[in-house]
Amino acid sequence: MKDLKIINARIPDFETDTWRTADLLIDRGVICQIGTVTEDAETTIDAAGKVVSPGFIDMHSHEDLITGGPYRNLAALCQLRMGVTTAVAGNCGENYNDLGDFVRYIKACGSPVNYLMFVGQNRLRLLSGADNRYAPSTKQQLEKQKKLLRESLAYGPIGLSCGLEYSPGITTEETIDLLSVFSEDGYLTSVHFREDGAGSLASIDELITIIKQSGIPLQMSHIGSCSATGYMEDAIASLRNARARGIDITSDCYPYAAFCTSIGTTVFDEGCFEKWDKGYEAIFITGGAYKNQFCTKEIFEKVRRETPEMPVVAFVLNEDEVIRACKEPFVMIGSDCGFEDGSGHPRSAGTFPRVLARYVREKNELSLIDALRKMTVQPAKRVLLSTKGEIKEGFDADLVIFDENTIADKADFEHPALPPVGIDYVIVDGKIALESGALANTAAGAYIAKNERN
Repeated sequence: MKDLKIINARIPDFETDTWRTADLLIDRGVICQIGTVTEDAETTIDAAGKVVSPGFIDMHSHEDLITGGPYRNLAALCQLRMGVTTAVAGNCGENYNDLGDFVRYIKACGSPVNYLMFVGQNRLRLLSGADNRYAPSTKQQLEKQKKLLRESLAYGPIGLSCGLEYSPGITTEETIDLLSVFSEDGYLTSVHFREDGAGSLASIDELITIIKQSGIPLQMSHIGSCSATGYMEDAIASLRNARARGIDITSDCYPYAAFCTSIGTTVFDEGCFEKWDKGYEAIFITGGAYKNQFCTKEIFEKVRRETPEMPVVAFVLNEDEVIRACKEPFVMIGSDCGFEDGSGHPRSAGTFPRVLARYVREKNELSLIDALRKMTVQPAKRVLLSTKGEIKEGFDADLVIFDENTIADKADFEHPALPPVGIDYVIVDGKIALESGALANTAAGAYIAKNERN
């Protein structure tokens, strides 16, 4: 007897932009039959009236710390609750864990979601002794970074992530030199731009240079927080022009008009408020003594000085430009999920339901099938997951079953981890991980190494 049967499933067909209703039969983590299924299974789900989608693939996220504590799995659990079955983590040049330790942990304990991982350039810099974020690496430091990156290849990362804004001393040349470690095809570069706002166009030009000289495709991180301050049309035009010339660059975006990062980062260096044409009151503290308060000059300077790792939310983006980005065909959905001791941004728990509720159902800015494409098959193809992102026979049984009329995000800036509503089931590797909004299996996910994708 097979493991699982789903009947009356309304399934998107991304090749024809149509919908079909069929049954699914699942066994050993794989979709083995689609159509009219008469065979019994150990468990049957009636999905009548609901959408059965491929599990969402979070194109831009950050993994949880594995070193104990009450929040060890918070980000991954929030992702699972909002329909994510696979997360692409290690972005923005950062790894929160040693890659080898993380892989061993997932293999031993499982995970709420599947993971693919980048190796972070900024972390490599710190490990090499390049701890001045405003200075370039020395030749010796760069050679050590290359050695560390070569050693990491044993764990099958999908590429290198760069956080140029967080370490402005990084040069274009040292990034290209570091990428030379990847001597075979199939790798991807993920880059958090060097400068937002008026500097975003020059930042995009730098990314194009990196692609041309390294020969490696590139994912530009969260275009909303780069250009949704009055520069989105110019940014999209620049990216369109590059793609028309054969430059392999795509991007991702989350559906909020505010970004989040640590208050001690270079993002908040002198001149940031003039750049955004905003004041201190645009900055929202997510934890500590000033939790859920907007800043004054005094609070901002005190928190930046005393608790530089504190995540803060910056309400400096324009939602119409964020929506514009999300509608662009080469832009996927990525949550930028991550928490610091439970503090963070509601994007970590609400991104995917919010797109479906706000941008599809309420504002009619995206069709349902286009939104799902940006969450499933498009990111799957970008990271070369050949058996994920679509509902086909022989594909992995990573699925989310939801009500398109009620799905909605509930997380807000004061309660960033609140789960969404309207999601009935999340299935990871053929196992029911969430049922009726309740967690049922938090260890069904696995680490996916580069050589395991095809």
